[in-house]
Order: sequence, then C-alpha cells, then structure tokens
Amino acid sequence: MATTAAIKVDKPKKKAILRALRKKEPKLRENPKTAMFIRGESTNETVQEILKDLFSLKKPDAVTFTKKNKIRPFEEASSIEFFGQKRDCSLFIFGNHSKKRPNNLIIGRLFDYHILDMIELGIQNYRGIKEFLNKDTPQSASGSKPCFVFMGDEFDNNETYQVLSNLLLDFFHGTYLKKIDLATMDHIITCTAIENSIYFRHYYISLKKSDTKLPRVELEEIGPSFEMVIRRTRLASGDLRQESLSIPRSLVKKKDKNIFKTPTGIKARVHTNSQDFNQIATKKMKGLKRKRGDQDKGNSRKEQRTRESPNKRPRPKESPNKRPRTKESPNKRPRTKERPNKRQRK
Repeated sequence: MATTAAIKVDKPKKKAILRALRKKEPKLRENPKTAMFIRGESTNETVQEILKDLFSLKKPDAVTFTKKNKIRPFEEASSIEFFGQKRDCSLFIFGNHSKKRPNNLIIGRLFDYHILDMIELGIQNYRGIKEFLNKDTPQSASGSKPCFVFMGDEFDNNETYQVLSNLLLDFFHGTYLKKIDLATMDHIITCTAIENSIYFRHYYISLKKSDTKLPRVELEEIGPSFEMVIRRTRLASGDLRQESLSIPRSLVKKKDKNIFKTPTGIKARVHTNSQDFNQIATKKMKGLKRKRGDQDKGNSRKEQRTRESPNKRPRPKESPNKRPRTKESPNKRPRTKERPNKRQRK
C-alpha cells in the first residue's frame, strides 16, 4: 500500500506576516475592494491624466503603478492576475495608447484572482479636474460614496451596458454600510447612453437655502468629464458569474413566517382554533336568570328530545287491568285500619 506524506506548512514567526495573511483569508463580510491603476507600455498625457483623476475618486482603496508594464490583457492576463494576488486587489484599470486604439482604457474585475469581466473603452473629449478647479469650486471629501445615475434604454436592454453599469457601481462601492447619511452624499456621477457612446459627468451637490423646509439642490460640475465608446469585451460565463454571486448561508436572512408588508405597514397573521362559545366563562347576572315557568318549558323540551331520539328504546306500555307493583320491605307489618282515638270511642 502506497502512503502519501502530509505536506508541512511552517507558520510564519513574525506577527506582521500573520496579520497580512489573515487579511487575505475569506470572510463573511469582505473588505472594501481595492483597485489597481496600471500604465501600459505606451501612454500619452490624456491617458495618464485619466488614471490620476480616477485614482483621486477611488481613494483610499486604490494602488497605482508608476512604471510602464508590457501587458496585453485580452491576449494574456496572467500578469494582471499575478499583480492582483500580490496586492490583494480585485479591480483594475489598464491604460494605453496606440494608433489602432487611441486613448484606450480597460476596466475589469477579478474573482478568486482570475479575470471575471473586462471591457475596453475608447476615451474622447476628455476634460480633467484641473480645468474645473477655481477658488469657488467645491471638492468632494475623499472616501465618500457617490450617487450614480444611469440614463438610456441601453442600460436596460443591452447586456454589455448592464455589465458596464454593474462594474462601475462595484468600482465606486467602497465600504459596506447598513445606513447612509444623506448629508455625506456630496457628489453624483451620471452616465448617459446616446448613439453608441456614454457620457460620463461628475457633479458636486450643493444644498442652499429656500423658502420651504427642504433645501434647494444645485449641481455644479467638478470633473472629470469624457465620452466612452465600447470596443472589446470579455464577459464571464453563466456558471462563473453564478459562483461569484453566491452568498454564504449565515448572511441569508430567514423569512419570518406569517409576516407580510402592506402600504400601511407590517402586519402579522395569527392562527387560532375555533372558539366554543358554550365554554366561555361569563359573568352571571340576576337579570339573565330563568323564571319557574321558563324552567318547566325547558324541562319539557328536554323530555321531548329524549323521546324523539332514535338511539333510545321506547318503554313498553302497561296494561290497564294490571295492578301497579309496590315494593314493600319484608320487615314492615302490613297496614291495618287506623284505630280511633279514645275521644272517638266515647
């Protein structure tokens, strides 16, 4: 019989290495997703500015690669998967520039350190954050959650547009929060699909005084703003996507039985046995007592019911000539005529 020796794994001696390994372990509630901003072999100024501006929006969950990298994600994605495993990143943006594909951006995500989705975008009419900067222009706080608005029928009907919208939401999701304070939502990102192009705009939400209790909302563009055109795509298969969307059982909420929601509020359904009104303990009152005549009527009705019941046998009729039997005790003397008193004798 052949035996297989168990592989020994030496535990790290340093506590810092232990902490780093524990952070990478799978959890019920995962850490906020970090993104990699990778420069290609050939880039221009617009591509570099786009990477910088998107990095400023994604802070602090972002990592930049300043050096040039000879990578072609659609041909061979092993290097991106290696960087994602090394830096513990699940999102990436790759920027490059060439004659065939000018101002090119590739946005994608990883699952289990393997590429899940990738979409190649062409950037046109780019305006960076520097062009909108002035003394009066406000700035959004770093790490704050943006509000997203997707406009256009393509986001409802086209699969690639739906994956792109989901990817952008996943990219700017940030930390998981049970409740959101509306005061902290200070910027909004809009994506409008018109004639095979997507318009990306970034606005600051300013609340100003008004005559009513509610404040007056105004939008002020703070950049970046550009147009995107979809070029190449690499979408996940149905089985892989279903596996990536699986939720652990401990996080799945159990359905509350017999509880349902209505427009008026939450209601509950209670199941009880049918109530027997004859067994209810009520308070007896003098006014509800029966009179003697009513009691006789009630007794006569009971007698009629017992006579009419088919289960009971009818009593045999007695003959008129027959004398009625009398039970006399054996010790008792037979009755005689009463003797008259002494006064009656006289």
